[in-house]
Amino acid sequence: MAAAAVLLPPVTPPTYHRIVSPTLTIPSDPQVSIPVGLLACQRDPHLRDLVTVVVSSRLSQSHSVPSNGRKSKKDKAPPAPTEPLLEIILHDTIIFPEGGGQPSDVGLLTSADGELWDVIEVKRHGGHAVHYIRAHDLTGESALQVFTPGARVGVALGEEGLKRRIDHTCMHTSQHLLSAILETRLGLPTLSWGITAFPTPSYVEIPRGLTPSELTVIQDEVNRLVFEGHSVHVEVEELDRTQLALDPGRTTSKGVPVDYTGGVKRTVVIDGIDRSPCCGTHFPSLHNLPLFLVPHADASERASTASVRLCFLAGPRLIAHLSSTHALLSSTAVTMSCGASQVPERVEQVVEERRRFAKRIEELERELASTVAREMAGAGAVLHRHRTDDSANALGFLNAISVAYTGLAPGPHLVVLSSSPSAQSAQSTNVVLVFGSDEKEVKEVGEGLRSKLGVKGGGKGTRWSGKFVGVWKDGREGTLVDEVLNTAKGL
Repeated sequence: MAAAAVLLPPVTPPTYHRIVSPTLTIPSDPQVSIPVGLLACQRDPHLRDLVTVVVSSRLSQSHSVPSNGRKSKKDKAPPAPTEPLLEIILHDTIIFPEGGGQPSDVGLLTSADGELWDVIEVKRHGGHAVHYIRAHDLTGESALQVFTPGARVGVALGEEGLKRRIDHTCMHTSQHLLSAILETRLGLPTLSWGITAFPTPSYVEIPRGLTPSELTVIQDEVNRLVFEGHSVHVEVEELDRTQLALDPGRTTSKGVPVDYTGGVKRTVVIDGIDRSPCCGTHFPSLHNLPLFLVPHADASERASTASVRLCFLAGPRLIAHLSSTHALLSSTAVTMSCGASQVPERVEQVVEERRRFAKRIEELERELASTVAREMAGAGAVLHRHRTDDSANALGFLNAISVAYTGLAPGPHLVVLSSSPSAQSAQSTNVVLVFGSDEKEVKEVGEGLRSKLGVKGGGKGTRWSGKFVGVWKDGREGTLVDEVLNTAKGL
């Protein structure tokens, strides 16, 4: 008989959540919501589902989840939804409400009739966790009938919610560890921090950047502690705002929000390493949380003092980073026809070859420009020449021609050079260069091209250049250029 393996879900130790105030208790009345700070998701980070009771429900005044006042210039107005939002407060929940730098979880509610309702976000309002769900009807009245106070509902993270929870928890616990080591080893406090969208690196903001040797020291120290597997637990007590400044633990600029009314102070403790006030979710151990510091640091301005965002990866993001990096390296190795370890050397070779080719092309273009200029010099002092050129710097070649022509024809002259790609469309970009011996004539031709052809450009002195978007035809645009030239010369 073949052996069978049964994978059991992880279990949070009973010593993880510790109430250290003798007068603090978790509300047991199902019609009273447990405050943020004592929620099931904060008492047991491994809990994936539970059954609870609706405390209150109402139609939201907005069709989008409120942003708690945080807005970005890049934010765009969301499309108007076809279904209204419901705001639901439960007696307890395993879906974490946004707070402490950690984004909200997502999850599912299961009503008594077995219907599933997507929880798109959870926000903290005062001390309550408010669940935002989409109603399944246009008015929301039917949904309100389902979520009446006292109704029993199931709460679950679901597959996507569990992935999101694991990611956020890995990054949050890793941030606590990283911030603690930065402060104890280098005296660098964490000014702020943030969990970015998966799979990009998250960051801690510190007063200055790290040297390469400091980066290595911090990363090695963090991972040594991870491999030692220090335990993590949470201590909760009644909140006394007058005592917050006296707390000996590490703090960040976030602190306890002024609008928090839950009455609970929550401290996350990494045994022997760190104590920090925090409302987020954290794993009971540092095991399985290797951390990688991204060498590149983003500079940012914090008031008048320059600070730096030190980016890091852990948990699922580190695995995603390794997977994508390996895929990119393997793909590049195939393109370069070499082994992965030889990619840096081959890239250097290709870059050097390209540099040599670019230099040779410049030399050939100068020779060609001189040949074209000699041909033009024999054709007269007032003329227009049009070329077909698919290079990325067609204007640069026209400039080379103008320099060579000026050296060959030092007398009075007025010349228009134009260039178009071989395959043209209504979006094609054509370049135009005007040069001559008389500044007034050059300016007059430039203005004529702007008014008659719609060329956008400008110039200074005896040179003017611009761009024309569209299809260039010699019998149309070319004729107009000739007319502008003749007008400027009074011909």
